Amino acid sequence: MADQKNTFYITTPIYYPSGKFHIGTAYTTVASDAMARYKRLRGYDVRFLTGMDEHGQKIQEKAEEAGLPPQKYVNGIAEVAKKVWGIMDISYDDFIQTTEERHKETVEKIFKIFLDNGDIYKGEYEGWYCVPCETYYTEAQLDNGNCPDCGRAVQKVKEESYFFNMKKYADRLLKFYEDNPTFIEPVSRKNEMVNNFIKPGLEDLSVSRMSFDWGIKVPGDPKHVIYVWVDALTNYITALGYQSKDDSLFNKYWPADVHVVGKDIVRFHTIYWPIFLMALDLPLPKKVFAHGFIMMKDGKMSKSKGNVVYPEMLVERYGLDATRYFLLRELPFGQDGVFSPESFIERTNYDLANDLGNLLNRTISMINKYFDGNIPTTGLVATEYDASLKDFITKTVEKYEASMEDMQFSTVLSELWALVSRTNKYIDETSPWVLAKEEADNGKLASVMAHLAISLRHIAVLLQPFMTESPKQIMSQLGLDEALLAWDTLGQFDVIPAGTKVVDKGVPIFPRLDSDVEIVYIRDQMAITAPAENKPKERLEAEVAEVDEITFEDFMKVDLRVATVTACEKIPKADKLLKLQLDLGYEQRQVVSGIAEHYEPQALIGEKVIVVANLKPVKLRGELSQGMILAGKSDGVLKLATVDPELENGAQVK
Repeated sequence: MADQKNTFYITTPIYYPSGKFHIGTAYTTVASDAMARYKRLRGYDVRFLTGMDEHGQKIQEKAEEAGLPPQKYVNGIAEVAKKVWGIMDISYDDFIQTTEERHKETVEKIFKIFLDNGDIYKGEYEGWYCVPCETYYTEAQLDNGNCPDCGRAVQKVKEESYFFNMKKYADRLLKFYEDNPTFIEPVSRKNEMVNNFIKPGLEDLSVSRMSFDWGIKVPGDPKHVIYVWVDALTNYITALGYQSKDDSLFNKYWPADVHVVGKDIVRFHTIYWPIFLMALDLPLPKKVFAHGFIMMKDGKMSKSKGNVVYPEMLVERYGLDATRYFLLRELPFGQDGVFSPESFIERTNYDLANDLGNLLNRTISMINKYFDGNIPTTGLVATEYDASLKDFITKTVEKYEASMEDMQFSTVLSELWALVSRTNKYIDETSPWVLAKEEADNGKLASVMAHLAISLRHIAVLLQPFMTESPKQIMSQLGLDEALLAWDTLGQFDVIPAGTKVVDKGVPIFPRLDSDVEIVYIRDQMAITAPAENKPKERLEAEVAEVDEITFEDFMKVDLRVATVTACEKIPKADKLLKLQLDLGYEQRQVVSGIAEHYEPQALIGEKVIVVANLKPVKLRGELSQGMILAGKSDGVLKLATVDPELENGAQVK
């Protein structure tokens, strides 16, 4: 996938900041990270991009629910995302947010190019729209009246819109598919795009919206917001400085070598994105790899089911390398795979603790026992098994590299673990404990110890794209310099320096886990993600007990006041927001609250409420909100916290 410049540009999707990232998001990112690390090891100049897709109706609504301006909301999610990727040791080179000026300015220029070239025209859109997926669907595409991708309810939308003429490029796109058979992988995804979307006839794409305002405005027509896919997909080139004063990164790294995406957004990356690039007269990416989903035994991950798994929980409990290994070994890349607590613990115990961990521990122990901790480099007498082990190492490297180029990570790790197993078998074949009994066999015993160290060094080198800690730990226990982790040392069997001494006592790099205890632990952590109405009473009580305590001084900083609602109305184009006028006795205030789904405006007039009076004012949907009213939620129903009607307005709640 490299070009003559020896560069490699890989991207993840830019993730939607609508909630906490689970292992499905981590799966995409860890896979991309493994590929980026591999290419760096092979000497490529790598550019690895990830980021956040921060505009759209859903984000605006989420921010309103949180009582925050949209920019502050997405910035907070971005910081959490960066923290998670830090925990996962993701080696990205750039993290783009689509609310950044470098992105917005270029998107406006791109939209104008489309307009000037006649690729975009203004019309009227009427159809079905899924807010969570930010996608329009025709009647025929709906699944029993619902979104065909996420299964949620859709809305009938009719509004003025700008449209991109997709039909203009349909034949050219099909020709590109034919000329570039590996552009879409797995190939089944390409067949789906051709048969389900292109051959039936591409519909022109709505590329603007008027029903919300959180987004990049259409140049010269600010009542329109540029619709998500023109905004989102172009991040892959705006992050490189396309159409900016400094486009050196764009000239160096574009076209992308691979876009790694989930199968749910393959259509946008293999139909819309190539067509946008054709309209811009730019080279198309070399590959789009659409992986499958991490499924649970009871279907997709869902908070309502209480089966969501967060990566930081696994890392904190079981370590980074065990988590990264499981994600890329258990699940064939390109297909759906199943996560279960049982499979996670089994992989950790059998593959990591038993196979690899025991191999290292046995090797360290025997070198200490038989050669005072020194890895033998002289006086070696070959055993009948040495040549076959070296040959196995050589063939493993060849198969590994071929599968890695195809991004078949599970296959790569399977081939690597075959080498781990072969090395363990080598111990049984050579029986060093038998050789140690005869002084005449000392040369053979030395050769066995040397070959074990050689094999473990190769295993450490090959582990590097997948594990970021264990390779160094293996080298440290073998007493080897990390310089011998360089990729170009693979196949070199005589690079261990004379006098290399292993550690006095090996430390298990993957301690064996108590399966019964850990399976229960993971299940409990998954159950915590369920909403309150789905949790048993004892779990709710436990969670209440775990709430972080604050000091009395902290609580006293909050100024709670009694107020009466004097007026209330809905905010246009904001289904969840009400604008309330409050009488605090000593002043009148306006508060915007996300309670419209639970209260009619007229029903609130005259009600006594509790207001957080010293909260910093913010603007929500252009309306000033000077505080927050308190409410609680139970069984999915939200109720305002009220006070005795006799309390005067402005009275402090203590």
